Amino acid sequence: MSHHTRPIFSRLTETRLPAALSQASEAAFIVANHGLLRVCGEPGGERLLFAHGAGAGVNSPFMRQFVASLAGEGLQVLAFEFSYMQRMRETGRRRPPPPVATLVEEYGRWHDLVARSVDGSLWVGGKSMGGRVASMLAARRAVDGLVIAGYPFHPPRAPEKRRLSHWPDVCCPSLILQGERDPFGKREEVEGYTLPPNVTLAWLADGDHDFVPRRASGLSQQNLIDEGAHRAACFVRAEEAGFGKRRQASSMNDKC
Repeated sequence: MSHHTRPIFSRLTETRLPAALSQASEAAFIVANHGLLRVCGEPGGERLLFAHGAGAGVNSPFMRQFVASLAGEGLQVLAFEFSYMQRMRETGRRRPPPPVATLVEEYGRWHDLVARSVDGSLWVGGKSMGGRVASMLAARRAVDGLVIAGYPFHPPRAPEKRRLSHWPDVCCPSLILQGERDPFGKREEVEGYTLPPNVTLAWLADGDHDFVPRRASGLSQQNLIDEGAHRAACFVRAEEAGFGKRRQASSMNDKC
């Protein structure tokens, strides 16, 4: 068998997606009218809709490691692939992402689909570009929360080109996991930025954009990925618990 044989994914209609998500803990689907969706983690808990970075899709090493760590922390992660990345995978030819506004619209269609297909909360997020797109979506519509792995605060070597203008419109609880040496936003740069109070920055010691530390640090990429996943899961659960208490208090006040 050829080593270049394309993977075979189960194909789903939109109407069959709710049943699949209520049962799957490890699966990959091609969803009609949308594309590739990889599911990792037991159903029934908190869910995170997660997008990849600009140059690598849902099956990249970082995405697979990070998603698996999140699932190990009890989250069900729904990692989808933008259509331009699907075409890259199918044709074997690299291509740049489309304009970010196009990606925000595509993310929105995925969010609409999955939100209709699951009960309970649905957080959004992504790696690098996928996280930027998720945050721009959160600035446009109400979402339950936001988790980003390596936010691209600016292009490398261009710290003056900050990607912060939409953040004042992001109102949901938000967590950014950032390597201290990330060329898209180092700690000494980002700590000087003004971000909304609902945004929490979690710094990963000596990590770069893919959470890779230097050997001298005594840490490994897997150490930082696991730490980031643990922090993300704790953040989501704490916010969900707080929301539940606020909702209960509001309900009691309505009865008074």
